[in-house]
Amino acid sequence: MKRIVILAAFFSLAACAAVGPATYGPADAKGFGYEETRIEANRYRITYRGSGDMPPEMVEDYALKRAAELALQNGYDWFRVIARQTTGEQRGGVGLGAGVGGGSYGRRSGVGVGVSGDLGTIGGRDYFTTRMEVLMGEGEPPEDGDYYDAQDVVARIASAVAE
Repeated sequence: MKRIVILAAFFSLAACAAVGPATYGPADAKGFGYEETRIEANRYRITYRGSGDMPPEMVEDYALKRAAELALQNGYDWFRVIARQTTGEQRGGVGLGAGVGGGSYGRRSGVGVGVSGDLGTIGGRDYFTTRMEVLMGEGEPPEDGDYYDAQDVVARIASAVAE
């Protein structure tokens, strides 16, 4: 039992060491951060992979911030999110399980019965990724649809991060 506790503590610490930065920026060597692909002159696909310290809302905000930055860098005033998907996965940690079984010994034969169960994961972290496709435009946005003002998004998310 002592070995199990030591192993669980080791894997929990190893999972903590795998956590990426919780800051905004381009994708690092571990893949945490933003990446973008230009699809057309005014259309981008943006992916933001958050570290284990980032809640899904922050990952989504950082993807929106990158979309706003791209709009401003390319001379656009607004953007519309055409498609958005946020997914999560748990990494690291130690999976624990328990089991009980029966069998036969010696010359006697018997029927074995087994019962097992999953007790969950200890030390795992949730990692979230947001993928979105955005369409950008100049001037006043059309009245039909959900549009974002690029300057407002950059300012709002910058102030939220500073808090």
